[in-house]
Amino acid sequence: MPEVTFNVYRGDSAGGDGVDYKIEVEPGMVVLDAMFRIQQTQAPDLAIRWNCKAAKCGSCSAEINGKPRLMCKTRLDSIDTTQTVTVRPMKTFPLIKDLVTDVSWNYEVNKKIPPFTPAPNTVWKMQQEDINRPQEFRKCIECFMCQNVCHVLREHDKKAVFGGPRFFIRAASLDMHPLDTLSRTKLLKDTLGLGYCNITKCCTEVCPEDIHITDNGIIPMKERIVDDFYDPITRMLRVFSGKSK
Repeated sequence: MPEVTFNVYRGDSAGGDGVDYKIEVEPGMVVLDAMFRIQQTQAPDLAIRWNCKAAKCGSCSAEINGKPRLMCKTRLDSIDTTQTVTVRPMKTFPLIKDLVTDVSWNYEVNKKIPPFTPAPNTVWKMQQEDINRPQEFRKCIECFMCQNVCHVLREHDKKAVFGGPRFFIRAASLDMHPLDTLSRTKLLKDTLGLGYCNITKCCTEVCPEDIHITDNGIIPMKERIVDDFYDPITRMLRVFSGKSK
């Protein structure tokens, strides 16, 4: 069996560095398997977060050779193992230990988004095309890799004023539901900071569920904000109707 070198980050919030581990690998192994083998044979205290090992829980996100990926979905035969394979924790979130980061901030953001709110005595009938549009966003497994690569969070640490792509598509999935009665555009504009997004599409590129975050979620919600708050005709109608912004 071939031997592969992995440089795995070891440390905590106080500091740390990459440590080399050489292990024998087998056909069909994924990076998570390699981390298990390192735990079993050389570093029993290596901290890893994982759950389903089927690319559906989003727990095992890490940066492999500099790119955010799911460790359980990254086959060793898909990367160059003739060179040292680097495995790092997600940069955007506070480090707990080794490859485990504190992603609890994301759940605090989620609490700010009003849930699905149908009208009283709703008739639960919808057109299929109206159901299909937001259905894509429900595939999100909350791996938070889109949050990790977003430069507003990763480079500028705007967590206090920016919700991030995961929660832009959550808001979009609710606002686009044909039976939902709320508008979340003011929340996106004033609290979640959608205006900071300059649609680089880096979030879409790393999504393991192939959700078109930017094109199908973020851009339509930006357009809704423009319609609600900046369109001159809409503003004029609000003045004559007496409705507040």
